[in-house]
Amino acid sequence: QPRIVCCYVPNGVNRFTWKPERTGRDYDLSPTLEPLAPLRDEFSVLTGLGHGAAKGGHSGADTWLTGADLEGTPGSDYANAISADQVIAERHGEQTRFPSLQLSDQSGTGSAGHSHTLSFDRSGTPLPAENSPRRLFERLFVPDDVSNREATARRYAEKRSILDDVLDEAKRLERGLGSADRVKLDEYLGAVRQTEQRVERLESWIDVAKPEVPPTDLQLAMQPGDAHDRPMWIDVMLELSYLSLVTDTTRVVTFEWSREAGGYGGGGENHHELSHHGGDPGMLAKLATIDRFHVERLARFLDLLKRTDEGEGPMLDRTIVLYGSGMNSGDRGDHSPDDLPLLVAGGRALGLKLGEHRAFDPQSHPPMSNLLLTLVRAMGIEAESFADSTGTLAGLS
Repeated sequence: QPRIVCCYVPNGVNRFTWKPERTGRDYDLSPTLEPLAPLRDEFSVLTGLGHGAAKGGHSGADTWLTGADLEGTPGSDYANAISADQVIAERHGEQTRFPSLQLSDQSGTGSAGHSHTLSFDRSGTPLPAENSPRRLFERLFVPDDVSNREATARRYAEKRSILDDVLDEAKRLERGLGSADRVKLDEYLGAVRQTEQRVERLESWIDVAKPEVPPTDLQLAMQPGDAHDRPMWIDVMLELSYLSLVTDTTRVVTFEWSREAGGYGGGGENHHELSHHGGDPGMLAKLATIDRFHVERLARFLDLLKRTDEGEGPMLDRTIVLYGSGMNSGDRGDHSPDDLPLLVAGGRALGLKLGEHRAFDPQSHPPMSNLLLTLVRAMGIEAESFADSTGTLAGLS
């Protein structure tokens, strides 16, 4: 089955050591991307793409998978849209215990403009993320006993009752509303119906046994904010993502490695502070060290997917991995949503063409939404458009 994992790093990158100088298939890996050398035929580097509707700054995680203009709705300071992963989850999630997983180094949803999640539903509501390896493992693989299943069933029944009350009250309200308020009510009711459908799905899985996965060698005690734990925390969250895909517990994962205006390097360095480098060579060198640390973690994950044989080929061939940031830290630390650092790996059996540096003109680039539409379609969804897309991304599929 096709799968997708979207991995996000905040604060942009040191663009001088990230971007390859040459384009096409004969490009030379940049210093930051060198850890991926054994896998160079399994990914493509994409430069020059951006989100034209985004405003820049540290709202990159909010818009990376949505392409939304967060201030574009009259009367609202913040309004997001559905993220590409959730378009995919609506299709593939019907066949798995979890339609999607949201992971982050901060639990919950965060705040408007500083999201702790990359995933947003049809109404633009953020889906909360998990940051604890132990809680995630228990949620995915620890069997529920009879009493737990009964308690879960009661909880879902209570949610159904609340949703029924909400719908009844909304119908009474609707009679006295004007046209503008009716539109808002319809949007609200759409969100209620989505919640109702999620509850129905969860109910259908109560009595289905979870896959048996022993926690052997999994570093479940790692903490995302601990400098010593940081590398192992990223690795174990990716390992749990891998296990969730192998067991077909989900086919869609988003993972925000650090929130915007935050983050740490492999030794606990202040990632956000270094992203405001002002062109300082010393700060840029430290930023490049963080970028390479992140790419090393990515290379480890891709190698794991590459080494897993599924009979008709490696797991990586049917797993798309999107990696990058929703922000460009610029030549002097000036944050923008243009010329984003992006990399797409895997998905060869899904029609993706890999092994090159595809460079677009940052001044007249196709929107990043073209890339998102390409990935949505590679996952088997016949979408005509996504956000502000103008078509699929030339040369990637």
